[in-house]
Amino acid sequence: MFRWGSVVSGFYAAVVLLLLLPGGALLAFKHTPPADEVLQMYLHWFPWLYAGVLVGGEALLLFLSVDTSWRRMRPRQHVAVTAALASFFAAVLAVCVIFAIEVVVYADNSPPLWEGRDNLFFATALGVWVCLWLIWGGIFIQYYRDSSKAVSAAVTWLLKGSVLELLIAVPSHVFVRQRGDCSAPAVTAFGIVTGIAIMLLAFGPGVLALYKKRLDAYARNSRQSS
Repeated sequence: MFRWGSVVSGFYAAVVLLLLLPGGALLAFKHTPPADEVLQMYLHWFPWLYAGVLVGGEALLLFLSVDTSWRRMRPRQHVAVTAALASFFAAVLAVCVIFAIEVVVYADNSPPLWEGRDNLFFATALGVWVCLWLIWGGIFIQYYRDSSKAVSAAVTWLLKGSVLELLIAVPSHVFVRQRGDCSAPAVTAFGIVTGIAIMLLAFGPGVLALYKKRLDAYARNSRQSS
Protein backbone atom coordinates (compact mmCIF):
# COMPACT_ATOMS: atom_id res chain seq x y z
CA MET A 1 0.00 0.00 0.00
CA PHE A 2 2.90 2.33 0.67
CA ARG A 3 4.03 1.78 -2.92
CA TRP A 4 0.58 2.66 -4.25
CA GLY A 5 0.57 5.78 -2.10
CA SER A 6 3.84 6.86 -3.71
CA VAL A 7 2.46 6.16 -7.19
CA VAL A 8 -0.69 8.19 -6.54
CA SER A 9 1.36 11.07 -5.10
CA GLY A 10 3.66 11.07 -8.13
CA PHE A 11 0.72 11.06 -10.53
CA TYR A 12 -0.90 13.92 -8.64
CA ALA A 13 2.33 15.94 -8.76
CA ALA A 14 2.48 15.46 -12.55
CA VAL A 15 -1.15 16.57 -12.94
CA VAL A 16 -0.60 19.72 -10.88
CA LEU A 17 2.68 20.71 -12.56
CA LEU A 18 1.92 19.73 -16.16
CA LEU A 19 -1.82 20.30 -16.45
CA LEU A 20 -3.28 22.54 -13.76
CA LEU A 21 -0.59 25.23 -13.68
CA PRO A 22 -0.52 25.74 -17.49
CA GLY A 23 -4.32 25.49 -17.46
CA GLY A 24 -4.47 28.30 -14.92
CA ALA A 25 -2.26 30.44 -17.17
CA LEU A 26 -4.59 29.81 -20.10
CA LEU A 27 -7.56 30.90 -18.00
CA ALA A 28 -5.83 34.00 -16.67
CA PHE A 29 -4.68 35.44 -20.02
CA LYS A 30 -7.03 36.83 -22.64
CA HIS A 31 -4.85 35.29 -25.33
CA THR A 32 -3.08 31.96 -25.48
CA PRO A 33 0.32 32.53 -23.86
CA PRO A 34 3.32 31.48 -25.96
CA ALA A 35 5.42 28.53 -24.88
CA ASP A 36 8.25 30.72 -23.57
CA GLU A 37 5.88 32.51 -21.18
CA VAL A 38 4.63 29.19 -19.85
CA LEU A 39 8.21 28.00 -19.39
CA GLN A 40 9.05 31.27 -17.67
CA MET A 41 6.29 30.54 -15.17
CA TYR A 42 8.18 27.44 -14.03
CA LEU A 43 11.25 29.53 -13.24
CA HIS A 44 9.32 31.46 -10.60
CA TRP A 45 9.25 30.21 -7.02
CA PHE A 46 5.49 30.44 -6.46
CA PRO A 47 4.32 27.59 -8.77
CA TRP A 48 6.79 25.22 -7.11
CA LEU A 49 5.72 26.30 -3.62
CA TYR A 50 2.06 25.95 -4.60
CA ALA A 51 2.60 22.49 -6.10
CA GLY A 52 4.75 21.43 -3.13
CA VAL A 53 2.04 22.33 -0.62
CA LEU A 54 -0.62 20.46 -2.60
CA VAL A 55 1.51 17.37 -3.20
CA GLY A 56 2.68 17.35 0.42
CA GLY A 57 -0.90 17.44 1.64
CA GLU A 58 -1.84 14.63 -0.74
CA ALA A 59 1.05 12.48 0.47
CA LEU A 60 0.28 13.05 4.15
CA LEU A 61 -3.38 12.14 3.75
CA LEU A 62 -2.47 9.05 1.74
CA PHE A 63 0.17 7.77 4.15
CA LEU A 64 -1.98 8.55 7.20
CA SER A 65 -4.70 6.42 5.65
CA VAL A 66 -2.28 3.64 4.72
CA ASP A 67 -0.44 3.52 8.05
CA THR A 68 -3.50 3.61 10.30
CA SER A 69 -5.37 1.02 8.26
CA TRP A 70 -3.33 -1.86 9.70
CA ARG A 71 -1.72 -0.64 12.91
CA ARG A 72 -4.89 -0.30 14.98
CA MET A 73 -3.64 2.96 16.50
CA ARG A 74 -5.93 5.24 18.43
CA PRO A 75 -7.29 8.10 16.27
CA ARG A 76 -6.16 10.85 18.62
CA GLN A 77 -2.52 10.00 17.85
CA HIS A 78 -2.91 11.38 14.33
CA VAL A 79 -6.17 13.35 14.33
CA ALA A 80 -4.30 16.63 14.96
CA VAL A 81 -2.30 16.16 11.75
CA THR A 82 -5.44 15.27 9.80
CA ALA A 83 -7.29 18.24 11.28
CA ALA A 84 -4.41 20.58 10.40
CA LEU A 85 -4.39 19.36 6.79
CA ALA A 86 -8.15 19.44 6.30
CA SER A 87 -8.56 22.86 7.90
CA PHE A 88 -5.55 24.24 5.99
CA PHE A 89 -7.06 23.40 2.60
CA ALA A 90 -10.56 24.37 3.75
CA ALA A 91 -9.18 27.80 4.66
CA VAL A 92 -7.48 28.05 1.26
CA LEU A 93 -10.81 27.31 -0.45
CA ALA A 94 -12.58 29.90 1.70
CA VAL A 95 -10.00 32.58 0.86
CA CYS A 96 -10.36 31.79 -2.86
CA VAL A 97 -14.11 32.28 -2.53
CA ILE A 98 -13.62 35.61 -0.75
CA PHE A 99 -11.25 36.87 -3.45
CA ALA A 100 -13.52 35.67 -6.27
CA ILE A 101 -16.40 37.65 -4.79
CA GLU A 102 -14.09 40.62 -4.20
CA VAL A 103 -13.00 40.87 -7.84
CA VAL A 104 -16.61 40.55 -9.01
CA VAL A 105 -17.58 43.51 -6.83
CA TYR A 106 -14.51 45.74 -7.26
CA ALA A 107 -13.14 44.49 -10.63
CA ASP A 108 -9.50 45.55 -11.04
CA ASN A 109 -9.78 48.13 -8.27
CA SER A 110 -8.99 47.50 -4.62
CA PRO A 111 -11.63 47.98 -1.93
CA PRO A 112 -11.50 51.47 -0.38
CA LEU A 113 -9.90 50.11 2.80
CA TRP A 114 -6.95 48.69 0.81
CA GLU A 115 -6.60 51.38 -1.83
CA GLY A 116 -2.90 52.04 -2.29
CA ARG A 117 -2.01 49.96 0.78
CA ASP A 118 -0.52 46.69 -0.44
CA ASN A 119 0.93 45.79 2.95
CA LEU A 120 -2.45 46.16 4.63
CA PHE A 121 -4.06 44.04 1.92
CA PHE A 122 -1.63 41.14 2.33
CA ALA A 123 -1.70 41.39 6.12
CA THR A 124 -5.51 41.26 6.08
CA ALA A 125 -5.57 38.32 3.66
CA LEU A 126 -3.04 36.40 5.76
CA GLY A 127 -4.91 37.16 8.96
CA VAL A 128 -8.24 35.98 7.50
CA TRP A 129 -6.64 32.78 6.24
CA VAL A 130 -4.99 32.00 9.61
CA CYS A 131 -8.24 32.65 11.48
CA LEU A 132 -10.17 30.37 9.13
CA TRP A 133 -7.49 27.70 9.51
CA LEU A 134 -7.75 27.80 13.30
CA ILE A 135 -11.55 27.83 13.27
CA TRP A 136 -11.87 24.87 10.88
CA GLY A 137 -9.15 23.00 12.74
CA GLY A 138 -10.96 23.43 16.04
CA ILE A 139 -14.24 22.27 14.54
CA PHE A 140 -12.62 19.22 12.98
CA ILE A 141 -10.86 18.13 16.17
CA GLN A 142 -14.02 18.66 18.20
CA TYR A 143 -16.08 16.36 16.01
CA TYR A 144 -13.52 13.72 14.98
CA ARG A 145 -11.00 13.40 17.82
CA ASP A 146 -12.64 10.13 18.99
CA SER A 147 -13.47 8.85 15.52
CA SER A 148 -11.63 6.11 13.65
CA LYS A 149 -12.57 7.70 10.33
CA ALA A 150 -10.83 11.06 10.62
CA VAL A 151 -9.08 10.73 7.25
CA SER A 152 -12.25 9.76 5.38
CA ALA A 153 -14.05 12.66 7.08
CA ALA A 154 -11.30 15.04 5.94
CA VAL A 155 -11.61 13.74 2.38
CA THR A 156 -15.38 14.30 2.47
CA TRP A 157 -14.92 17.83 3.77
CA LEU A 158 -12.45 18.69 1.03
CA LEU A 159 -14.59 17.21 -1.74
CA LYS A 160 -17.66 19.16 -0.65
CA GLY A 161 -15.66 22.33 -0.06
CA SER A 162 -13.96 22.19 -3.46
CA VAL A 163 -17.29 21.67 -5.25
CA LEU A 164 -18.80 24.65 -3.42
CA GLU A 165 -15.74 26.79 -4.18
CA LEU A 166 -15.91 25.92 -7.89
CA LEU A 167 -19.61 26.80 -7.97
CA ILE A 168 -18.55 30.34 -6.99
CA ALA A 169 -15.18 30.67 -8.75
CA VAL A 170 -16.30 29.48 -12.21
CA PRO A 171 -19.25 31.90 -12.60
CA SER A 172 -17.08 34.68 -11.16
CA HIS A 173 -14.42 33.95 -13.79
CA VAL A 174 -16.95 34.00 -16.62
CA PHE A 175 -18.35 37.30 -15.32
CA VAL A 176 -15.03 39.14 -15.02
CA ARG A 177 -13.86 37.86 -18.42
CA GLN A 178 -17.01 39.08 -20.13
CA ARG A 179 -16.68 42.41 -18.34
CA GLY A 180 -13.20 42.80 -19.79
CA ASP A 181 -11.27 43.14 -16.54
CA CYS A 182 -7.48 43.06 -16.76
CA SER A 183 -6.13 41.38 -13.61
CA ALA A 184 -9.34 40.01 -12.07
CA PRO A 185 -9.36 36.87 -14.30
CA ALA A 186 -6.00 35.87 -12.83
CA VAL A 187 -7.58 35.82 -9.36
CA THR A 188 -10.59 33.75 -10.41
CA ALA A 189 -8.38 31.45 -12.51
CA PHE A 190 -6.28 30.75 -9.43
CA GLY A 191 -9.49 29.93 -7.56
CA ILE A 192 -10.59 27.50 -10.28
CA VAL A 193 -7.22 25.75 -10.38
CA THR A 194 -7.14 25.53 -6.59
CA GLY A 195 -10.64 24.08 -6.42
CA ILE A 196 -9.84 21.42 -9.02
CA ALA A 197 -6.48 20.64 -7.39
CA ILE A 198 -8.01 20.13 -3.93
CA MET A 199 -10.82 18.04 -5.40
CA LEU A 200 -8.24 15.77 -7.05
CA LEU A 201 -6.21 15.79 -3.84
CA ALA A 202 -9.21 14.36 -1.99
CA PHE A 203 -9.80 11.64 -4.57
CA GLY A 204 -6.41 10.01 -3.94
CA PRO A 205 -6.94 8.94 -0.30
CA GLY A 206 -10.57 8.05 -1.05
CA VAL A 207 -9.65 5.71 -3.91
CA LEU A 208 -6.81 4.14 -1.92
CA ALA A 209 -9.13 3.56 1.05
CA LEU A 210 -11.61 1.77 -1.20
CA TYR A 211 -8.80 -0.29 -2.69
CA LYS A 212 -7.55 -1.25 0.78
CA LYS A 213 -11.08 -2.13 1.89
CA ARG A 214 -11.50 -4.45 -1.09
CA LEU A 215 -8.16 -6.17 -0.38
CA ASP A 216 -9.15 -6.68 3.27
CA ALA A 217 -12.45 -8.21 2.16
CA TYR A 218 -10.61 -10.62 -0.14
CA ALA A 219 -8.28 -11.61 2.69
CA ARG A 220 -11.20 -12.26 5.10
CA ASN A 221 -13.04 -14.33 2.49
CA SER A 222 -9.89 -16.38 1.85
CA ARG A 223 -9.45 -17.11 5.57
CA GLN A 224 -13.09 -18.07 5.96
CA SER A 225 -13.03 -20.39 2.94
CA SER A 226 -9.89 -22.09 4.18
